[in-house]
Amino acid sequence: MASPAKLSHVVLYSQRVPVMRDWYVRLLDGRVVHEAPGMVFLTYDEEHHRVAIADPAAMRAAGAEALIGDGPAELSPEEIAALPPHGLAHIAFTYSTLRDLLENWERLKNDSVLPVVAINHGPTTSLYYADPDGNQIELQIDNFDTPEAGTAFLESDSFANNPVGEAFDPESMLTRLRAGEPAAELAAPTW
Repeated sequence: MASPAKLSHVVLYSQRVPVMRDWYVRLLDGRVVHEAPGMVFLTYDEEHHRVAIADPAAMRAAGAEALIGDGPAELSPEEIAALPPHGLAHIAFTYSTLRDLLENWERLKNDSVLPVVAINHGPTTSLYYADPDGNQIELQIDNFDTPEAGTAFLESDSFANNPVGEAFDPESMLTRLRAGEPAAELAAPTW
């Protein structure tokens, strides 16, 4: 049996397509490749689209009911608030270098887009953001040179003892990086 070659794209439903479009273009330094009433397709690399955002009502109006599904049963706001966490936890995007990740953090900070939390998880150094609809978006780098080394860390006692990781200050880390500290040392798990 063959495994997929890659994760191609993510599609989000939202009733605020223009707001979400602008936020993701800013977050990912991306661009719109196609936009129609109630839907937009975005990319940030050579892929034709990486993120799509669609208003379910616009999808129904366009005759695409089969792509939407029945959706959840009608629940009151109180019933929704009482539910345990469910559905999508977050979407992660990987940057090539620590400098790329932190300079993107700086660009976003200058545009008043701030992370909810910054954590070195061990296998990754990660910045978590909340999009305008509250979806969690992780921007990360891999802390190890190979997938095998990252997997070995996940299987280690160090990770078992601290599977969440440690918070870090992106501004301090970027300052240290620019001062010449090696990226591998700044991103290395220290527990």
